[in-house]
Amino acid sequence: MIRPATPDDVAIILDFVRDLATFEREPDAVEASEAMLADALFGPAPAAEAVIAEDASGPLGFALFFHNFSTWTGRRGLYLEDLYVTPAARGKGVGTALLRHLAAIAVERGCARFEWSVLDWNADAIAFYRSMGAVGMEDWTVQRVTGDALRRLAVSG
Repeated sequence: MIRPATPDDVAIILDFVRDLATFEREPDAVEASEAMLADALFGPAPAAEAVIAEDASGPLGFALFFHNFSTWTGRRGLYLEDLYVTPAARGKGVGTALLRHLAAIAVERGCARFEWSVLDWNADAIAFYRSMGAVGMEDWTVQRVTGDALRRLAVSG
């Protein structure tokens, strides 16, 4: 079963985020707190949404997503920030169910695109995404400015 996350899910979402960061070889990179996630997901101006995959045993994974916008299509898209399935639930269709659920949300909301990033070393995930119809954006690279560089950029000029 996949359902919208509720404020009661914030602790498990943060646990899943930490597990994902460990898997992605960045265990110390998570700065988010429960309070920050609660505000981002359920505060007065939510920045993102999340869904929980679960069965009778409890939560099996989650997906966190938000809308972006394409000037080329003139429509918004759905951007998947995080997808995580517990090791015990992998290979049982949970990831597929989460992606299909989000694709349905994107179609229902009139989105032109459903996008996400994947680490280039994660061959299993890339193969899984290709099997679902995803196409790699080979000519594009992600650019990021954080920390001191972000602060310098903000005051330069």
